[in-house]
Amino acid sequence: MRKFFGYLLSPIFYLLFGIIITIFHPIQWLCLKLGGYQGHKKCVDALNLCLLATYYVLGNTIKFTNRQNLPMDRPILFVANHQSMYDIPPLIFFLRKHHGKFISKIELARGIPSISFNLRHGGAANIDRKDPKQSIAEILKLANNMKAKNWSAFIFPEGTRAKTGKIKPFNVGGIATILKKVPDVLVVPIAIRNSWQMVRYGFFPLNPFTRMSWEVLEPIEPRGLNAEDLVARVEVSIKEKVENNTRETKI
Repeated sequence: MRKFFGYLLSPIFYLLFGIIITIFHPIQWLCLKLGGYQGHKKCVDALNLCLLATYYVLGNTIKFTNRQNLPMDRPILFVANHQSMYDIPPLIFFLRKHHGKFISKIELARGIPSISFNLRHGGAANIDRKDPKQSIAEILKLANNMKAKNWSAFIFPEGTRAKTGKIKPFNVGGIATILKKVPDVLVVPIAIRNSWQMVRYGFFPLNPFTRMSWEVLEPIEPRGLNAEDLVARVEVSIKEKVENNTRETKI
């Protein structure tokens, strides 16, 4: 029955999603030209709020929990598991005051209205996985901006989406580079649950009536830890949250 409603509601979702990113594309350009970084950022925040609203067209719900008292005077590296492309708008919007930038694959930086524009002009590190030198250079550029501008960053260390919600092993590389170049960074894990259910049938139909959640977990102070140990701690904390929830809900 849910799949049946998915066939009915998915075209409406995609129509609204497409209209939003198409409308915001020239608005982003205008905000960047007239308002610089701050103007562009406010536009991107509004864009992601509108994208969040489309989730409810499917009857899906979003729960974002942040009980942590996160600092504003130092950069933060948010490390999250990755279940679908729909992981991203809640992260951008609900953590907007931290100026988080994504480490993203370069393919997304072209061809997608609004989204590609933001990746190219909003400070993201757009990496080419086939070119290690380019990838390192992009991450180093982001790290330098984190130090100079007190920006934060989001990284999905699994590398690719976990299509069944089961967490894949975390990669150390990008995290290690940022830890080395931004010594005062604070590492904050985020557990994402059930967003994979939204795309359990693929891009069409989308799965409706899905309860999705994002939870900011206890920060980890990286001082005194090597990158491998730190990433292992982050992975364990996220896995515990995600797997406990999976056993409890069994959607």
